[in-house]
Amino acid sequence: MENDTEQKQLNYEVLTRNLDRYAADLAALYKAFGDFTRIRILCLLLNTEICVQHIAEHLGLAQSSVSRQLGLLKNARLVKSRRDGKTILYSLDDEHVTAILMKGLEHLAHSSVDLKN
Repeated sequence: MENDTEQKQLNYEVLTRNLDRYAADLAALYKAFGDFTRIRILCLLLNTEICVQHIAEHLGLAQSSVSRQLGLLKNARLVKSRRDGKTILYSLDDEHVTAILMKGLEHLAHSSVDLKN
């Protein structure tokens, strides 16, 4: 437990020494989450891989719009892709992205009856 406290203190010290850089990086990360369509795409990708066509069909959007949003999410390192034959499949980049989404939903459930059920 003491080691965990030391690690948190170290991270805080690194953050405060490099505040401007980390603040800019965090703002860019949260900006990527700050779009309704991108959040819908990220939620679709929870625990699955899916191609652009299926994302577009599910969300009722043009494939070009979905591709553009996926590009932004990929640049933010929130989404990754892999080729399966002629198809490109998209998934969340790693468990951190899942954790951010789930923490956001937990926060909303804090005061929302709909998310608790």
